[in-house]
Amino acid sequence: MDPILADYTSHAYAAYLGTAVPLTLWVGRTLVKHGRIFLLDAFGGNDALADAVNRLLAVGFYLVNIGLITKSIEASAPITTIPEVIRYGSQNLGHAMLVLGAMHFFNLFVLSRMRRRGLAQSAPPPVLPNAYLPQRVGAA
Repeated sequence: MDPILADYTSHAYAAYLGTAVPLTLWVGRTLVKHGRIFLLDAFGGNDALADAVNRLLAVGFYLVNIGLITKSIEASAPITTIPEVIRYGSQNLGHAMLVLGAMHFFNLFVLSRMRRRGLAQSAPPPVLPNAYLPQRVGAA
């Protein structure tokens, strides 16, 4: 077999990019579409602020994800079999998905803390009780 034809490295790169980039675009659009309501709640109904943060988070998501995808496109050795193509793509795609999933949960954690802080600031002050229950004699 011709050694040039037995090198599937460029095929592996193309398959990886052909899977990772559309997946990134789909996930990004889904996060923008469904994340707006969460951001509106986190920012107390401020539409302009929620939309601005939503766009900024989307840009950050695309930059980090496309950067991670392109950074991981180097194979350590020539890929010479179809199973190696599949292994290369699945390992790199899995790594990118795990990193971005962790980043997504970190963003949700930060936004939920912001929401909790905002709700605590807008809550009415505590009031004194208007009555007390009589204390039982001999209660421990």
